[in-house]
Amino acid sequence: MIDLRSDTVTKPTSEMRKAMAEAEVGDDVFGEDPTVNRLEQKVASLFGFEAALFVPSGTMANQLSINVLTKQGDEVLIDKTGHIFNYESTAAAHLSSVLLKTLEGKKGKLSVDLLQNNVRGSHDWDPRTKVISLENTTNKGGGCCYKEEELNRIREFADNNDLKIHLDGARLWNAMTATGTDPIFYSTIADTLSVCFSKGLGAPVGSMVLSSKENIKKARRMRKMWGGGMRQIGILAAAADHAIEYHYPLLEEDHQRAKELAQTISSCSKLSIDIDSVETNILIFDVKEGDAESVIPHLEEKGVRIVPFGPKTLRATFHFQVMDEDLEKVEVAFKELFDE
Repeated sequence: MIDLRSDTVTKPTSEMRKAMAEAEVGDDVFGEDPTVNRLEQKVASLFGFEAALFVPSGTMANQLSINVLTKQGDEVLIDKTGHIFNYESTAAAHLSSVLLKTLEGKKGKLSVDLLQNNVRGSHDWDPRTKVISLENTTNKGGGCCYKEEELNRIREFADNNDLKIHLDGARLWNAMTATGTDPIFYSTIADTLSVCFSKGLGAPVGSMVLSSKENIKKARRMRKMWGGGMRQIGILAAAADHAIEYHYPLLEEDHQRAKELAQTISSCSKLSIDIDSVETNILIFDVKEGDAESVIPHLEEKGVRIVPFGPKTLRATFHFQVMDEDLEKVEVAFKELFDE
């Protein structure tokens, strides 16, 4: 079965398992795990932040970031397709008592034009707008990336309006690969940044929050309060470190295969896709007849797994364990099912 449901479905390689087995470990709640300490320092330095914190999931990374940037009753501006709004179980309201105000962006991206006139807090009855939450790449936006000038303009707007920025960088590795952006750049944009090791990079577990030393100190306490204090996590940190070193360079191949499949989908008479929107490893496309759910079993019969992403919308996501020969089989399946 060729699994294109997500880039989270990868299995640890034998080399990654070896790195995990040989990892030097200690009790991280006491700050004594040398492998995770080195990884936190490494990733913080890579992106130009003062400090970092390893956490079990991207959801926890995002929620810790929102928590340290806000107070109860504050408001966060976010695109309506944002992961924090759609896929994190209303955690921002439950854990931090903040309001998420959704805006209608383009391909999951916000802009200064959209943010203007949406900053509130001048009246007692208003929520206090405090944070702009961005996502790069955008998941429901089809893997699209922010350009540096777009992020610079949003940063300037945030500074002029006394706002903080959280950047959900679950697939920031893909964005950097596609745009050639220096990782250090993101520390000039974001007050908090989350990055994920278990999506495109292929580690089994783990994300990281990056910010100031003060914010990371607060986040560490909240991580413990929310049940995320972990012990000998060098085993997981070793997998993440291996993924950065050996799987990060493979992302460009994922992007190329996604673009090749996009061309095939574009040629299928029963499907529609915006080829120009395919920037990274995610494909969002529509069926012209019937509904998305109904085509899933037919694809699985041909050995291909993808996910519905709306009534008529499907998503396919490439990762480093999908090879060229797999792509060829997927293309044959699509032609047989969706082309007259």
